[in-house]
Amino acid sequence: MKSLSRLTPMTALLVFIAVAAAGFCLVGLRSNPPGFYIDESSVSYNAWTIATTGKDEHGLAWPFYFRAFGEYKNPVFIYLLAGLFRLSGPSVLVARAVSAGAIIAAAVVLGLLALRITRSRIVALWIATTALLTPWLFELARVAVEVALYPVALALFLYCLHRATAKTRWSTTDIATLAGTLALLTYSYSIGRVFAPLLAVGLAIFWTRAQWKQIAATWCAYFVTLVPLFVFAAKNPEALSQRFRIVTYLKPETELTEALWEFVRHYVRNINPRRLLITGDPNREQIVHLFGSYQFLAAAFVCTIIGLVIVWRRHRGDRWWRFIFYGCAVGLVPASLTDSHFHMLRLVAVPVFLLVLATPGLAWFLETPGSLAKRSALAMIIAGTLGQGALFQWRYREAAASPRRIHLFDGEYRQKIFDPAIATKANPIYLVDVPWIPGSIQAYWNATLSGIDPARFRRVPSSETAPVGGLVISTEENCPSCDVRAISSPYMLYIAKENQARSALPLGELRAALSVASDASELRAKKPAVFRIRVTNRSSTTWLAPVRGAGSFQIGLGNHWLDANGNMLRHDDGRSALVRDLPPGETVELSLTVNAPAAPGNYILEIDMLQEGVSWFALAGSEPIRMPVRVE
Repeated sequence: MKSLSRLTPMTALLVFIAVAAAGFCLVGLRSNPPGFYIDESSVSYNAWTIATTGKDEHGLAWPFYFRAFGEYKNPVFIYLLAGLFRLSGPSVLVARAVSAGAIIAAAVVLGLLALRITRSRIVALWIATTALLTPWLFELARVAVEVALYPVALALFLYCLHRATAKTRWSTTDIATLAGTLALLTYSYSIGRVFAPLLAVGLAIFWTRAQWKQIAATWCAYFVTLVPLFVFAAKNPEALSQRFRIVTYLKPETELTEALWEFVRHYVRNINPRRLLITGDPNREQIVHLFGSYQFLAAAFVCTIIGLVIVWRRHRGDRWWRFIFYGCAVGLVPASLTDSHFHMLRLVAVPVFLLVLATPGLAWFLETPGSLAKRSALAMIIAGTLGQGALFQWRYREAAASPRRIHLFDGEYRQKIFDPAIATKANPIYLVDVPWIPGSIQAYWNATLSGIDPARFRRVPSSETAPVGGLVISTEENCPSCDVRAISSPYMLYIAKENQARSALPLGELRAALSVASDASELRAKKPAVFRIRVTNRSSTTWLAPVRGAGSFQIGLGNHWLDANGNMLRHDDGRSALVRDLPPGETVELSLTVNAPAAPGNYILEIDMLQEGVSWFALAGSEPIRMPVRVE
């Protein structure tokens, strides 16, 4: 292994490959992903206001946590970006370059850790290259979100720990770096408030008569770094736990046995290798992940499995490797306390530990250079890593122009919403948000990028409405009496107008063209399922969206259930109101929740429009959707 590590041509080739892999993280940051997601805009806008005024978007001076989107964002990424913005000015490229730089740094630190473990430059360079090509980490490098700092923070902690454990006594520097990296893990991303203390507890693995004072000193130093967090939590009750209460299955009424069962069930699902190697994060709205793609390279996973076997057979008494096993186990805990399965952001520690375990696995191939079988296997590992890494790079870049990616990253917001609004010379431009889509931050960030005074925009409180005649950028889905000028879901540009009186439409005006935009992935007995339906107004009259509190003459979508022979089983099941005024010839997509019959079997689902108090459209001659479905 030592002779191979001195092969200059091999080392030079691996350096070239590693540099090229790092380049992939940096190429096209402005345009891929397309647009700028609202979380990116929130982080960047707050970083800019801090850089220029010392205050966040709400006017709070030097906040410890940043209030945004009904929760609190962690400070490290924002303050780091604020420092860079002081030098560069506001920039999409700079914001995303922070994430890219953090992931490149994580790969470098993992390579240095591999060098410490194996003393092989070849292993170190290949681990770093594999980290850069790992889809899980690469995707974090492409977006300006706080979790991008987490892999490098964890890698730094593990590197400092390995360096400390190689000594008989931990120095003051070791104690400071361990406590500091634990603090970095705590304040970089929300899972750190659970994960970092668990790692700190795990230091007890190294407890000996000779080192117990150093371990205790590390705990004390880390505790000191937590004092600001405790002070903030005391002054802002539930501010840091509010988001967790939303995403967890743990409720006040949950019994202990039920909570334990749910934790075990989620924990097991979070170690699903199929998710890791084939399908990835199942959350369709996960903006960071390329939906339906693998998150870890198969060749690297083979090295991880080999590494596990080698460590178990040769080093299971080594306290360092015991800690790595412990870290792998507790790295799943934060995600396993939430409702989601295989949530890649909450499981962000996993790829770091998998790559650390892959290190002895890769080194094993270099132990006996004369073995033809090992050399052949190593060649397959290298080829597999490069091939699968290249395939993912191609897929990632091809997906940039897909409607789904453009939608998730607000790729058309600037062209379809912001620029037309600015061109009207309206002042102010009103911003109306629904709580779960706080899109007004996009207007402020784009104004900052364009040198437009953010004061030209005015947020409308949730208890108020925009004045009649005002130009509005909104994330409302239901927008009655709106003169719509442009739509780029979930954003809408419109002029507010007075509510019009609703009245019964003539039966001849009850005409619609319906089609299925997306159907439910499965229908299970007694369970709700969601269909997305395209509705086109085929009448000569504008259909008015429902007004809050008014039930008469509202127009919406509904469904009936028929048996396989077409006989009515359940009349009038689900409902979906028209979300905005729909002029003749225009189309809108509506979500319709249907309730599957109690008995499994074959059915016909009929979907139709109706005007309350007047008629179903099918009774007036309009064509409904009739689709055969199977209820399991």
